[in-house]
Amino acid sequence: MGALESEVRDAFAHDGVLSRAAEQFRERDGQTQMALAVARTIEHGGVLVVEAGTGVGKTFSYLVPALLSGERVLLSTATKTLQDQLFGRDLPRLVEALGLPVRTALLKGRGSYVCLHRLDLARHDASLPERGTVRTLAKIEQWSKSTRTGDLAELPGLDERSPLIPLVTSTRENCLGAQCPQFKPCHVNLARREALAADVVVINHHLFFADLAVRESGMAELLPSVRVVVFDEAHQLNEIGVQFLGAQLGSGQALDFSRDLLAAGLQHARGLVDWQQLAAALERAARELRLVVGKQWPGTKLRWAGPSPDTVPAEGWQAALDMLQHAFEDAAENLATVSEIAPDFVRLHDRAGQLAERAARFATPCATDSVRWLDVGTQLRLVESPLDIAEAMRGRVLKIEQVSAREADEAMDGSCAVDTAGAAKPKEGGERGRAWVFTSATLGDDPKLRWFTEPCGLESAEVLRVQSPFDYARQAALYVPRTFPKPADPAHGTEVARLAARGAAALGGRTLVLTTTLRALRTIADTLRLALEPIDPSIRPEVLAQGELPKRVLMERFREGAGVGRAGCVLVASASFWEGFDAPGDVLQLVVIDKLPFPPPNDPLVEARSQRLEAQGRNAFGDYSLPEAAVALKQGAGRLIRRESDRGVLVICDARLATMGYGRRLVAALPPMRRIESAEEFDAALSELRA
Repeated sequence: MGALESEVRDAFAHDGVLSRAAEQFRERDGQTQMALAVARTIEHGGVLVVEAGTGVGKTFSYLVPALLSGERVLLSTATKTLQDQLFGRDLPRLVEALGLPVRTALLKGRGSYVCLHRLDLARHDASLPERGTVRTLAKIEQWSKSTRTGDLAELPGLDERSPLIPLVTSTRENCLGAQCPQFKPCHVNLARREALAADVVVINHHLFFADLAVRESGMAELLPSVRVVVFDEAHQLNEIGVQFLGAQLGSGQALDFSRDLLAAGLQHARGLVDWQQLAAALERAARELRLVVGKQWPGTKLRWAGPSPDTVPAEGWQAALDMLQHAFEDAAENLATVSEIAPDFVRLHDRAGQLAERAARFATPCATDSVRWLDVGTQLRLVESPLDIAEAMRGRVLKIEQVSAREADEAMDGSCAVDTAGAAKPKEGGERGRAWVFTSATLGDDPKLRWFTEPCGLESAEVLRVQSPFDYARQAALYVPRTFPKPADPAHGTEVARLAARGAAALGGRTLVLTTTLRALRTIADTLRLALEPIDPSIRPEVLAQGELPKRVLMERFREGAGVGRAGCVLVASASFWEGFDAPGDVLQLVVIDKLPFPPPNDPLVEARSQRLEAQGRNAFGDYSLPEAAVALKQGAGRLIRRESDRGVLVICDARLATMGYGRRLVAALPPMRRIESAEEFDAALSELRA
C-alpha cells in the first residue's frame, strides 16, 4: 500500500481525523473503498471511473485523497449550483478538518460575472425593455460597487432568467480584452488570476468544454499545471461536451449582434456609417430565415440531412442563409472603416467575420461523423454536433501534458489564449502521468459502465462500482400501477395527476412529480390544482410547477415544507429536476414518474446515434435506448432517499415496466426497493408514512 493510500485509510477510520472533524461522519466501507481507489490513481496516474450509489459520500471520497496528495487539483461539476456547494461548503470543511494550508479558487464562465464595461453601456441604453428591468439594473449597479468577486449568484433576488443578464455580462465574442477600459478591475480576469495561483480550482463541465472548443476560458494555461483532475456528476459529460464541440448559429445571435452594433455605432461613430441600415439588414435577414421555415410547433427539431432542413424549401432556405451571410459581411466591411475609433469596433468586426463564416459553413454539407438539425422556437438555432465526445477526449484531453513557460506567460497577460490542443504532448518514460477521476451516482446499468465509457472514449479506464449503503428494502417501496392508460393515451397525464393528488392529500404535500415532457408537465400541474381544490385552503398542498418561478425559488419553497401554519408542496417538474434536486428528510416522501424516460426517437441526435449502432451490427434499442432510460430512471428515483433515515414511495406510472420483457432490466437498475402490488397497498404505505 502506498503512502497516500495509508494516509487516506487512516483519515476514513472510525477514529480518524474525519470522525473528529465532520458532523455525522460514519465509517462506510464503500466510501473508504472509493477513496483508496482514487488515492492509487493519484499515486500512479491513469484513469478511474467510479459509480458511487447515493449515500456513499463520493465527494469526501475524492476530496480527501486529492487534498492529502499535495498535488494541484482541478475539480469539475455539472452545474454552477453544485460548484458553489463544493467551493462554499465541502472544500472549506475538509481543508479545516485536515489542517492543510490549501488555497482554493472558484472559476466560472464569463456569463456568471458582471462585466463593468457592459454594465456602463446598459446604463446608457435607451431601449431597455420595461420599468422592472431599470429597477433591476439599478440593483445590479449598487451591488457592483461592493462585490469582490462579481459573481451574479451572490446577488439576492436576481432571477436567473432575467433578460438583463446578457446585457451586463460579456461573451467571448463581445469582450474587448486588454483594450477594455475596465480591464484592470475585470472580475473575469480576477477569477482567472486567482485560479492560476490556487492549489485547488473548482470549475464546471460547461467551462471545461467551452475551452476545449475555443480555448478561451482560462483552462488553456490552468490545465497543464494540474496533476489531478476530477469530474463529479460525470454522467452529464457527453451531452454537455457535444454542445460545445460542434457549431451553432442562431437568429438570436444575429439580433444580439445587431443590437450591439447599433449601440456602439451611435455612441462612438454617429454619422460615419449608416448604423440603422446595417442593423435593419441583419434583423431583416434573421426574420427572413425564420419565415422561410414556416409554422412549426415550438421546440420542434427538424432533421437536416440534405441542403435544407426537413419540410423547408431548399431554394428559399439557401437564399435566406446567403442573405444572412452577406448582412454579416457588410457589417464587417463597414466596421473595418471605423476600427481605430474604439476597441468595441475591433471586437464587433471579428464577431461579424466569425458569424459570416458560420453562416457559410451551414450552407455547405454536414461534417463527417456529425449530425445537423434545426431547433425551432421563437428564434431559430442551426446546430451541427458530433455524435459523442470520444475522439475529443482521447485526442485532445487525456493526452494534454505540458505547455511551455513562454506560452503560459502570454496566456497570463490576457493577450492570447494558449492552444491546448496544439500543446498536447505524450508522457515521458518514467514520469508519472496525470490522474483522471470520473464519478457519478449513475453511469450505466452494466458492470463495465459502457453507457458512460464508450461515448467518452474511456473504454480502457479502471472501473469501480460502489453500492449505496441505504437499506432500500426497509426505507422505500416501488409501485407500478397495472391499470393505467398507455403512455401515449391522452388520458394518461390526467391519471398521473389524480394519483399524485391522492398521495399529496394523504401526506400533506411532500410530493415530487417528474415528467418526461413539458407538455405533460403543464397538463399534470393544471389537473393537480383542480383535484386539490376541494381541500380546505389552510391545509391544501401548494402546487408548484417548473417554469412559473426561478428554479432556485422553487427548490427553496419546496424544502421549507409544511412549516407552522403552512401546507406542504407538490412540485411538478421536468428535465433538470430529475437530478441535482436534493430534499432530504420528510419534506419529500413520494416521487411520481409519469412514464419511462426513453430518449425521443425522432430527435436527430438520438436517431443518428441509433443508426450508427445499427450500422455496426449492434441493437440500438438494447445498446442505447434502454441504457439511456435506465440511467435517467435511476436519477429520478434517486430524489427519494437521500439519508439513512428517509422513507418514501416511488411510483412509476408506466405499466410497461411490469408487462414488457425489458422491464426487468430497468427494475434491476433501480435501488432494491420492496414492491407494492395494489392501490390498497399504496394507500396503506401512504398512511404509514403520514403516521
